[in-house]
Amino acid sequence: MHSEQPGPDAVASKAKKLDKDSRIAVLLFPVLILLGGLCGMLLPQAFAGLAGWINPLLMAIMFCMGLTLALPDFALVFKNPLPVLGGVAAQFIVMPLVAWLVAALLQLEPALAAGLILVGCAPGGTASNVVSYLARGNVALSVAMTSVSTLLAPLLTPVLALWLAGQYMPVDASSMAISVVQIVLIPVVLGIVLRMLFNRIVTKINAVLPWLSVLAITFVVTIIVAGSAQTILTAGLLVLVAVVLHNSLGLALGYGIGVLLRVPTASRRTIAIEVGMQNSGLAGGLAKQYFSPEAALPGAVFSVWHNLSGALVAAYWRQKDAE
Repeated sequence: MHSEQPGPDAVASKAKKLDKDSRIAVLLFPVLILLGGLCGMLLPQAFAGLAGWINPLLMAIMFCMGLTLALPDFALVFKNPLPVLGGVAAQFIVMPLVAWLVAALLQLEPALAAGLILVGCAPGGTASNVVSYLARGNVALSVAMTSVSTLLAPLLTPVLALWLAGQYMPVDASSMAISVVQIVLIPVVLGIVLRMLFNRIVTKINAVLPWLSVLAITFVVTIIVAGSAQTILTAGLLVLVAVVLHNSLGLALGYGIGVLLRVPTASRRTIAIEVGMQNSGLAGGLAKQYFSPEAALPGAVFSVWHNLSGALVAAYWRQKDAE
């Protein structure tokens, strides 16, 4: 006997539920992270001693990301490489340079400037795929870009940080590269391998993985904020202005690059989101490890802001489509 295929109503209902779940997730991300930041700010002594948890939490986030990936996700790189490689190149060129320009324009103190630049040198954000889906972007392109930029991070993030952030603070690029391999590459590859070996089991828990990631990111932000609570009181507003400028210019220039690449509107939206949204949790963790607690502050603020701006941009594009 052949199994019955789900009818159009069932498919539409499932798509509607997925859309609703994604909306809740992307709107709740910044709220949870903001609450985590407030806890770190109001109760710094409770979390300041947990700095040793940052890297294990980041590894858990990247492992969850690896579990959501499958080898077919990389197929687009070979089928239609221009938007993937063009978008990833834009990410590693636009965001570091914009961060460097914003730091110079606002005359940020060395630790904050180095931290902001490190955010720009990080790979794509883990929430970008959900935001791309909500914005009616090209989700396959989003997954491919996030995957490629993450795999390139052990090489490009330390080199770019040495070149740009090294003007403000000493950068041990070789040690940072080893850290990125340990924190990013190994957990992601392990997740992909486990997905290949136990696909049926992993598929059943896929819906939970983004929530595990956001809880881990929330704890990372809480610990980072607790370690730099005093800096927030003196330079918090300036850091927020820097982060908003960095993220907004990334989104706008990313979209413009999509126009130059002559890709469809959905792909332009995705490139904008992928360029504008960074793995700021990773940047914050590296900044705290290699620079100072204050240098981790831009990454913590970016973690809150880019999820919020991503949700707003997605809502605007959806409304535009509806009109």
